[in-house]
This record gives sequence, C-alpha cells and structure tokens, in this order.
Amino acid sequence: MSTERLPLAASLQIRWQLGKKWTEFLVAVAAILPLALFVLYPLWTILRESVLRPDGRWSLDYYARYIQDSHFREILFNTLNVSVWATLATTAIAFGYAYALRRTKVPGKMLWHSVMLLPLFAPSLIQALGVQFILGRNGIVNRYLGTDIDIYGFWGILLANVLYGLPHAYLVLSVSLGSADARLYEAAKLLGAGGFKRFLSVTLPTARYGVLSAIFLGFAINISEFGNPMVLGGDYNVLATEIYNQVAGQANFHLGAVIGVLLLFPVLLSVAAEKWIGRRQATISSQATPYRPVRDWRIDGPMLFFLGTVALAIVAVVGVVVVASFTKLWPYNLGFTLKHYALDVPGGYGALWVSLKMSLATAVIGMVVATFAAMVVHKLSSRLRQVLYLLSVVPAAVPGMVLGLGYVLAFNNPSLPVYWLYGTVALLSLCTVYHYHAQAFLIATTGLKQVDSRLQEASHILGGGALHTARHVTLPLIRPAMASIGMFYFMHSMVTISALIFLVSPEVTPAAVSILLLNDAGNWPQAAAFATIIMFTIAAVVLGIKALAHGAAILHKRQNNA
Repeated sequence: MSTERLPLAASLQIRWQLGKKWTEFLVAVAAILPLALFVLYPLWTILRESVLRPDGRWSLDYYARYIQDSHFREILFNTLNVSVWATLATTAIAFGYAYALRRTKVPGKMLWHSVMLLPLFAPSLIQALGVQFILGRNGIVNRYLGTDIDIYGFWGILLANVLYGLPHAYLVLSVSLGSADARLYEAAKLLGAGGFKRFLSVTLPTARYGVLSAIFLGFAINISEFGNPMVLGGDYNVLATEIYNQVAGQANFHLGAVIGVLLLFPVLLSVAAEKWIGRRQATISSQATPYRPVRDWRIDGPMLFFLGTVALAIVAVVGVVVVASFTKLWPYNLGFTLKHYALDVPGGYGALWVSLKMSLATAVIGMVVATFAAMVVHKLSSRLRQVLYLLSVVPAAVPGMVLGLGYVLAFNNPSLPVYWLYGTVALLSLCTVYHYHAQAFLIATTGLKQVDSRLQEASHILGGGALHTARHVTLPLIRPAMASIGMFYFMHSMVTISALIFLVSPEVTPAAVSILLLNDAGNWPQAAAFATIIMFTIAAVVLGIKALAHGAAILHKRQNNA
C-alpha cells in the first residue's frame, strides 16, 4: 500500500512546487512589467533617438557632431566645474553641521536640525529666487549697500546648489556621525592625542564612508539640477539647461537625447559608487561603548557660531522669498500687500489644484507600487528577485530631466495603447512615482526587514494563504513605513520640476513648474507667492497628517484601556 502512495505523494509534491513557482513567476512579472514600461522603455527611447538617423540607420553621428563642438565642451566643463565645487562645499558644510549636532553639547539641537531640513519643504527654485532677491542686480544688497555684485553665472549656481544639497548631505553624514565607539577616543587620549589629533585619527577615519557617500550623492544631485541654473545661470550654461534649450527651445530631440545619455552616465556612476560605499560602512560592535560628548565651550562655542551662520543663510534665503511675496515691489517698495496672491495669470490657482491632485495620486500609487515591489522581492526565491531588485533601484541613477524627456519620446505616440495618458495628470503622477521609486522601494524594504518572520510563519501554519497573511499580518506591521512612503511621495511631488518640465501643457501645469514659468516671464513677485503657497501647503498637510495619526493613536489607546 505504501509503495502505491509514495508515487502519488511525490506527484502531488511536484505539482505543488510547480504551482508555487508558476505563481511566483506571475507575481514577479506583475511587479516587473510596470518598471519595464515606465522606466526601461523611456530610457530605451532616449538611447534610440540619440543614435537613429533620419534615414532609419543607426549611427553615432550625433555624438560625434556634439562632442566636436567647442560650445558643448564649454558646457561640459561648466557642468563639471560647478558640480564638483558645489559638492565639495556642500559636503564640508554638512559635515561640520552634523558634527556639531552629533559630537558636541551645543544647545537647541532640535531647532538647528529643523532649520537644516527646511529646504526639503520647498521647490529647488526657492533657493535660486532667494539668492536673486538678496544678491541679484535688484537685490537688497546691491540696492541698499550700493554694491555691484553680479551673482548670475558660476557663483549664483554654486551658492543655490549648495543650499539645495545641504539637507541631503547632512542626513547622510548625521547617520554616519551618530554612532561611535567611545573606547577609541579614550585610547587615543591615553596615548597623548589632543582634540585635533583625535579628530584626524579617529573621527575622520570612522566617518570616511559617510563622507564618500555624501560626496557621490551630492555630485549626482548637483550635476542634474535644473531649476537653479535656469534662474541664476545667465550665460553660464550647463547640461541640464542645454537639454531644455535643445528640446523646448529648438525641438531638437536628437541632440537633447544625446545630452540626456551623456548626463545619465556620470549620475549612474555616482549613484553606483554611493551604493557600493554604503554597503561597506562599518557597524558598531555590540561591545562598543556609546560615545557621549562632554561640555567644552572651546569647541561648543565655535560650533554654535557655525550652526547659527549656516542656519541664518538657510532661513534668510527661504525667508526673503516669503517676505518678497507680501511686498508691493521688491526691493523698491516694501509696503505690505496681498495682490501677488491673486495670481492673475493664465491658470491662476488651477496650477495648485493640479499639483494637489498629482501629489495625492502620486502618494497613493507610489505607496502601492513600492510596497508591492518590496514584498515581492522579500518573498521571491528565484533569480527574478535580483532582476526585480535591480529594476527597482535603477531610477535612483536617472536624472529627472532624462526620465521626463524619455516619457515625451516614449508616450507621445498615437500608435501606443497608453497614448491616452499623454498630457494628463496621470502621466505626471506616474513619472514622479518612478522618478522617486528607488527611495520609496528601499523604505518599504527596510520596513519589511523589521517584521518578525515568525508571525508570518504562524499565519501560514494556521492555514492563512499568502494574501491573507499579507493583508492581516504584513501590511498592518509595515503601516508606518507605508505612511512614510506616502508622505515622501507627496512632498517630492509638490516640489519637483525637472522630471515634469517636458510633460506640462497649458491645461496641465503643476505649481512648481509655474514658478519657473513666472520667473522666466519676469513676474517674480507672483513666483515668490506661488513658492510660499507650496511651502505652506506641504507644511499644513504634514502637520495635519501627524495630528490625525496622533489622534488615532490616542483613540486606539483609550479603546484598549476600556
């Protein structure tokens, strides 16, 4: 009897295994297809456009023509020059700021931390507008001090990019400097090393991977930044503005695609290097003694002055935009007025509603897409896991302007089944979703790693299927991570410009892009008003969601106590 049952049991086992693999394959395909359609296909269209001649033949003629052009070589030098210097300055300032908050006893750390994160709540253009209002030809410095500062060009881009990149570098370095082994400092002190010697021999070596990560991340941000060079660049052209000039100004998609491909490679290398360095960062052993800074005003005093100086620069640049939006004619007539908030321009407040609709849709779609991809990667056991993971992090290396140009070339084609998306808020949302997909995916992956696998195993033992376990066990446990993803998407969708600049139309123009268009038209007071509205909208939504979450937690606690 047993000899007859063994083949049957073996057959059922084989069928079960085949069914499981087939199910895994279908789920993996369901997660891979959107990434292939909305990331790989647009990138492929850019590459194809850069090598496809009008007669249908493939050639590198466009690359040869552009690289041999002295104008292009000048633009390339400008891009690398301002990006390298902005990256080094950003990393140095962010390191000092993070060191002051993590390794000294300066007072008001929460305040200094909040000020540093302030630029994340505003479009990148707000740094350019603030610098222009302070140091521009008609800025308050030239107006009231009688100087003749010309901020347009290298120095304007450098200053705005440094202010824009500071929060990103600071967050990386704050984590790197946040943990340290006090035994290393004690050993160095016993060996006679002074404070500066301990900094060189202990602090810098232990934070070196964080510094390198900040450098490569900062370079990727600076080389692909679009808003600041558009406002402050003047005649100092960079690759990001050249793409816009070629495509939007001259409808030269071939050369625009060439520049897009050339811009993609340094960003790709920078992101890959940052990820590789991130994996090599040393962790503090369980036997380590936490480092606790002691009060020393010889160090705390200069660090407090440094924090105040950097914070003052951030607040001044952001604050002057807010103040200018309420003045009659900056800087000539500083009387109070609300006329700029009337937004008596084509579209008016419609652009804000477009941004809100787009951002809410982006938050919902992005939260679902990123969480689904992370859950599939977390559960897959086949080689498709590596494929899906790689595709999920690829967008981190794609500049927003390159992805946006890819969407124009890919989806502005009536023969495609998805052509109906072109020119709609839905396509803007999808472009933003996949522009920031890598970061959201990693947030979801981190949340899943914190879930105890024994809870999921218990659900399976009790008869719960994969969907039941996901719905009643996994998703409730990663709800905080999902909320973070939604908030991350909403904030970035409200302020992003580069990824959407090629996709806007008179009927569908987000508020952040409207700021650029208003400034280009010389209507900078209303550009300042729109930037202020965006900042306060984001702050109101964030505070509202936190208040709702806090209220829900209190209600849940009361119900449990009852």
